[in-house]
Amino acid sequence: MTDRPLTLMAVHAHPDDEATGTGGVLARYAAEGIRTVLVTCTDGGCGDGPGGVKPGDPGHDPAAVALMRRQELEASCEVLSIGDLELLDYADSGMMGWPSNDAPGSFWKTPVEEGAARLAALMRHYRPDVVVTYDENGFYGHPDHIQAHRITMAALEMTELTPKVYWTTMPRSAMERFGKIMREFGEDMPEPDPAEAAALADIGLPDDEISTWVDTTAFSGQKFDALAAHASQGENIFFLRMGKERFGELMGMETFVKVQDPTGAAVPENDLFAGLR
Repeated sequence: MTDRPLTLMAVHAHPDDEATGTGGVLARYAAEGIRTVLVTCTDGGCGDGPGGVKPGDPGHDPAAVALMRRQELEASCEVLSIGDLELLDYADSGMMGWPSNDAPGSFWKTPVEEGAARLAALMRHYRPDVVVTYDENGFYGHPDHIQAHRITMAALEMTELTPKVYWTTMPRSAMERFGKIMREFGEDMPEPDPAEAAALADIGLPDDEISTWVDTTAFSGQKFDALAAHASQGENIFFLRMGKERFGELMGMETFVKVQDPTGAAVPENDLFAGLR
């Protein structure tokens, strides 16, 4: 046995992703004395600028947006009691098909081996017992999320480490509820076109295919506050419209698919660290 604490590493694409998908587990496990490490791959420079100015519009300065979003990320980490923040600081690639996908230094254009080597060095340093990232489609097809998945899985192959590995997901039953809630809070939202509707239908998994259900209800207030710390992106963070009480009712369960587990812990499980403590 060693004195090294159990360690959770979450690999995310942009500032604010840490709160959306894993804010509950990051806060919960930090409160339980587990070391939490967040790796953020991009600078978020394709986010909204001050006043909601959009990428590509006059007055949008990616460098200024990136600086603002780093400050917001640091505030979110403080809310979630994240122990260590590591920034790979690649340029935000924007949504799939944007010209920024091909910009010099964009995360999407970075060779997987390069990003994976940098992440592997962090893994060797922190020696995580649990690693969390996205699935092959980046949950919803964002290029930076897909790239974060790719470098994470490649980095694991580069190391001698054998942590439990999870991909974030959402139960289809919850996706149906969110659809109703989005219409409730955004009555003027246009109906998605058939292609978008089909893509949305593929997000998440049937409930019986989800391996891990972690109750983070007690930490939903921290999760909400962490999202709110990303104030510059508030227009894009739908969940903030719910208010903290409703948010807590709906966002108290975080779900994952286990893809590697040297402990052999039985599923379904309710703890990312099942078999480790």
